[in-house]
Amino acid sequence: MEPTVVALGGDSAGRIAKRLFLATRPMFFTASVLPVVIGTAAGAKGAGSLDGSTFALASVVCVHAAINVFNDAFDAKSGADQANAGRIHPFTGGSRFIQNGVMNAGEMATLAFALLGVGGLLGAVLFVLKGASVLLFGAIGIALGILYSMPPVHLAGRGLGEIAVAIGFGVVPVVGGAWLQAGALSTQALFLSVPLGCWIAAVLIANEVPDADADRRAGKRTLVARLESGGIKALYLAVQAAALFALGIGVWMDRLPAWGLVVPAVLFAVAAVAAAGLNGPRTALARAIRLTLAIHLVGGLWLCLLAGAA
Repeated sequence: MEPTVVALGGDSAGRIAKRLFLATRPMFFTASVLPVVIGTAAGAKGAGSLDGSTFALASVVCVHAAINVFNDAFDAKSGADQANAGRIHPFTGGSRFIQNGVMNAGEMATLAFALLGVGGLLGAVLFVLKGASVLLFGAIGIALGILYSMPPVHLAGRGLGEIAVAIGFGVVPVVGGAWLQAGALSTQALFLSVPLGCWIAAVLIANEVPDADADRRAGKRTLVARLESGGIKALYLAVQAAALFALGIGVWMDRLPAWGLVVPAVLFAVAAVAAAGLNGPRTALARAIRLTLAIHLVGGLWLCLLAGAA
């Protein structure tokens, strides 16, 4: 069910808290939680101990929440979400908070800046504890997230959103999480970050399919909006194959155990099933989106195991 004023309106503390929380699209927080956990596990394994003083997870989730809300505000301004009749809620078409009158654009912008401020404060604590390198990881992640939807850069509208998401929710938080633990860059963390980045990029690709027509009309030229159905399927499978290939390179270079390929190989077979639904009817497309989300979740959990065992 889409959000409504009847369900989420009101001035009570409970209603306000629920409204603000759901506006951040929390069902997608695994995209920021998993990479930090993977990076932390890899870094702790390399360092030989777990540094519990870091606040990276809370900081990254706050920034992720802010990015989600900013995305809603910018897409509402461009008209992309308002005109999106083909959306499959809750996966695509934004949170619908603005379009359904639950919150207005100004309230969403205020929430986004507040969340970004909390994330910045937690990042400042990390800066004091871990040094200036924290600023680099944080700046890259925040810049990619905001510029994904903010004009005039609007990476998503230039066909660069998928790459930005792969880096911002794959490479940067995994490598950054490992660095916070071990105080050094980790090649193992890099090999783990690439497949996770590919899997989250695949989620974005699948989610963009039902939104493609509305995106084209709004001038939001995502990769999916630029391709025909056959090209979309090929892109999706190529990204899923890249995840498996990256892990294979890690095994070949003796950075990851050979048994680490077992589950990703199965996940690629699942991806082939999902790909078949990308150009199918609405029910098949919804199933493909759910399978792609499951691939990211199961794959991410598998990488957590690999990070601690390798």
